[in-house]
Parts: sequence; structure tokens; C-alpha cells
Amino acid sequence: MTGAGAESGGAGPKWPAGFAEVAAVIGSLPHVKMLGIVVDAIEEGRCTLHLDYRRELIGNPRSGVLHGGVVTTLLDTAAGIAVYAGLRDKASVATLDMRIDYLKPARPGERVYAGAHLYRLTHNVAFVHAHAYQDEPTNQVAACAAAFMVGSVGFRAGA
Repeated sequence: MTGAGAESGGAGPKWPAGFAEVAAVIGSLPHVKMLGIVVDAIEEGRCTLHLDYRRELIGNPRSGVLHGGVVTTLLDTAAGIAVYAGLRDKASVATLDMRIDYLKPARPGERVYAGAHLYRLTHNVAFVHAHAYQDEPTNQVAACAAAFMVGSVGFRAGA
């Protein structure tokens, strides 16, 4: 699903050193499996994903348009992977804030992509821009700006 094993000559994407494992872990997440999200590319601080149109993901039965939550999840997943892929010392990441501008409905029956890039990393917070699109990156469906907590596992208020 995610191109895991591509480093050993199998079909699928070729991953930079260390990223095949990340792609495999992402592909094993229950929500990623259920939605059919596929990792297309991971590189330092960047990620591209896609999902294929399926009737069970429709938000408006009359028009056949995907539910906005599907696009949100695709963007959030891509952004989180981009952050993780940009960390020198791997740590957990968690969404702190996400703003999504829905620019137009995704065309029914067609694949939707998400591209994300980490543009600023502090000790505890990472900032990402992402966009959902069809066909090519200039055909945007939604634009996203997000912030992620870095190293959030075990975090306690006041500690």
C-alpha cells in the first residue's frame, strides 16, 4: 500500500534512507487503512499522499462530493508526516492547530492528493503548509496551515 519494500527492488516508490519504515508505519494506521490513504513520497520535511474516490467517502449524496472530513484527514496526515520527516531526532508529533480553507469541491470520481512541507521548526512546535489537489498541484481543492507539538508523549501541564 505505501511502497514499503521498494528499497529491495519491489514495485512502488523508492524511499530515501530510513523513510520506507515511516511509510510502512503510516500505512498500518487504522484511519489510513480505512480511508485508503497511500503514501506517494516522503523526503526531508515533505510528504505527498493520495486517496482514491470511493462512494462511502461521499459527504453530499446529490453531488457525489467527498466529505470535508476526508479532505481534512488527508491534509492532517500529510502535514504530520512532513513534520516527522523533518525531525533530526525522531519524536512524537501531535496537531495543535489547523486552519483549512476549502477552495472548491473535489471533483467526484477522481483521486485527491495532499502535499505538505515543513517550513519552520522550533524546539517544541513545527509549522507546516499543505494543500489538497486533483490532477496537479496548481488545481487546489483546499489549503492548510498547521502547527504541531513536537515530543508530546508524556507531556504534563506544569511539568
